[in-house]
Amino acid sequence: MKEDNKIVFTGPVGVGKTSAIAALSDVPIISTDAKASDMTVNRKGHTTVAMDYGILNLEGGGKVHLYGTPGQERFDFMWDILTTGGLGLILMLDNTRPNPKKDMHFFLHAFRDYIVDVPVVIGISKTDLQTRPGPRDYADMLPEVTADLRMLNPVPPIFEVDGRNKEDVKNLVLALLYSIDPGIGAGR
Repeated sequence: MKEDNKIVFTGPVGVGKTSAIAALSDVPIISTDAKASDMTVNRKGHTTVAMDYGILNLEGGGKVHLYGTPGQERFDFMWDILTTGGLGLILMLDNTRPNPKKDMHFFLHAFRDYIVDVPVVIGISKTDLQTRPGPRDYADMLPEVTADLRMLNPVPPIFEVDGRNKEDVKNLVLALLYSIDPGIGAGR
């Protein structure tokens, strides 16, 4: 594994991407939040308009650069920019949204060209507020959602996560790193 690595977090508005990067980053994150001006205001007051960025330092001096995409489709031009050179994708899904299956389908298809070459890990947030669907339900949805996709790992690991909890987010990143290199010693 290279000394400097890049992982991309994506998912719908309000899923917890910014919080996840902030929870794990060893440096204060760079965030491009702006006041929400569209229907996003119904979910939260501010939203990411370009990216979030943090750094996870590994033992031995390596780093994992953590990039979060904007969740709104109108900022999708940033998605290709942010995925360039990335090692993998963490897709976060909000269990309180009306149709998480539709969200999973949308984001996996939006990143289809990227996930042909890199692994995906799925984190389900807000399961404390809405318990269904659960991880098994998401796994059962995957074959239908990904039927027309070629994915490096067609059955990605799926976790329940609280994006504010460092250990939860660390598990997502470690699962992704282990998908890349099962012998990796992240040491964190």
